[in-house]
Amino acid sequence: MTRRFFLAVLLAGASAQISLDAQAPSPSWFGTWALNVPKSTDASTPSAFRRGTYTIAPWRDGVQFAYDLVRVRGGVTHLEWRGRMDGRDYPVAGIEAVVTAAYSRVDERTFNVVQKVDGQVTATATMTLSPDGKSITTVTTAKSTDGPSTTSTMVYDKQ
Repeated sequence: MTRRFFLAVLLAGASAQISLDAQAPSPSWFGTWALNVPKSTDASTPSAFRRGTYTIAPWRDGVQFAYDLVRVRGGVTHLEWRGRMDGRDYPVAGIEAVVTAAYSRVDERTFNVVQKVDGQVTATATMTLSPDGKSITTVTTAKSTDGPSTTSTMVYDKQ
């Protein structure tokens, strides 16, 4: 359960919008976002994290995400992802597994993400920026090798 939730939080944090031109990120997605625990529904109980933040910023010809996740007992996880929103796999750094994420644009405020661990799809997500640009909602379905798939909804608020 903890690994699935970790992946769900990772996907939730990894949401960024860019314009139709992958070279021109939309500034409305850039900044620091904080997990809104009361508005989120977590597939694992109890939650693996008590809070989380991520920062989205332009990076070369793509986007960079930096995640800081605080576990219930106080341990901190720092992850980084850099890539383009072109549907291709890009690595996630900071975890002891080969994790990649591939983003593809649905519309002006929505992205789909496919996450893989060791080349196998482990989670898919749809991330949506609110019309007012103040929150991102991510609905993630995590696939499990030892049980049924789980779905979680994570809400992040712009800081």
